[in-house]
Amino acid sequence: MALSVLPLDLTRWDEIARDALVLPVFKDDRPLRGAAGLADWRMCGRLSKLLKLQRAGAEAGETLIMPPGRRLRFSRILWFGLGEAKGYSEERFKKDVKWIMDVAKTAGVTDWALQMPGRASGLIGARRAIEIILEDKLLDDQSVTLLEDPAGQKDIAELLRRQNARA
Repeated sequence: MALSVLPLDLTRWDEIARDALVLPVFKDDRPLRGAAGLADWRMCGRLSKLLKLQRAGAEAGETLIMPPGRRLRFSRILWFGLGEAKGYSEERFKKDVKWIMDVAKTAGVTDWALQMPGRASGLIGARRAIEIILEDKLLDDQSVTLLEDPAGQKDIAELLRRQNARA
């Protein structure tokens, strides 16, 4: 597993080029938050417009692939609908990460950036999310850049250092 961490900061996103930006979105997260909100901003509201026109809704199981336009340094955007945020649990988190990984592999995505499901809404902590990913080996054999806020970056970096020290 090749995990790296990048701030939720558009200027830092401009420094990297990745195959895909993966956006897990809850049906009831309006306005869009976290990475989805930043991508929407950079895309001049294109994601919000899709929601308004009901071409995307973030229903559970919904997937959408789209070009990012010229203002994001990704080859494509993958949108994953997570359904309602209410009752979000560690089990749903595991299921969502596995589903996202399976779809990304099927789509031939080789190098992607992701804000973990539930992180933008604060429904799962960064430390717990990375613990689950490491325990269950959810992102093995993937090159993933996690998009995180500063506190989450610190927690993730600490856990990854511990893991690397054990290896």
